[in-house]
Amino acid sequence: MIGVLVVDDDFMVARLHSKVVERTPGFRVVGQAHTGERALAAVRELRPDLVLLDIYLPDMSGLDVLRELRSGAGSGGDGVGDIDVDVLVITAAREMETVRGALRGGAVHYVIKPFDVPVLQERLRDYAQRRRELAALAAPGQDEVDRVFGTAATRPAKGSRGTRALPKGLSEETAELVRRVLAAGAEADGLSAADCAERAGLSRVTARRYLEHFMATGQVTVSLRYGGAGRPERRFRLRAP
Repeated sequence: MIGVLVVDDDFMVARLHSKVVERTPGFRVVGQAHTGERALAAVRELRPDLVLLDIYLPDMSGLDVLRELRSGAGSGGDGVGDIDVDVLVITAAREMETVRGALRGGAVHYVIKPFDVPVLQERLRDYAQRRRELAALAAPGQDEVDRVFGTAATRPAKGSRGTRALPKGLSEETAELVRRVLAAGAEADGLSAADCAERAGLSRVTARRYLEHFMATGQVTVSLRYGGAGRPERRFRLRAP
């Protein structure tokens, strides 16, 4: 079982993320933390394999927490940076400098809030698969190293206009259809998944899968439209080439 520490300043959000982790086979939650200092202390005490780390914390930035974890000498000089732990960032922060900071700090992935539950579960499964591949390697060749680092999975596919290769179950023809629908959308704040589904002649579930892939690969921007009661509606816009 992969032990996970959930770090978020919002108690309800931390609880929600914990439930997602517990529902993902092979993972268990070992603890929650709601401040940066408590996150560092929990890493020392609980020795998790993976930290789900928010950026906006009340006492320090999540990037500062990440730097402490990678420093080799943690807060108070007691060596939290020497603990072997991975970090998956989950945040509403969209600034490119924050993304770069997470990348430089060695984060295994970066998930932008708000997101649908399957997005986080897919990232967790990807992380578990990478751990299994690393554990199985003794003297890897270049192909094996590429697979572990994700290089093989992210090479451009033929005919994909330089975008990442599509995940299993998605087709380039349908992806191109959804791109055309987004490009033709006249609404200033973009289209919802329901709009895309109707205009492309797809089911809402299918349209959402392609939109989530576009979001994960940076091909679309996402905004929220607030209406009456209930969850805000996500609106998708195709990024300029």
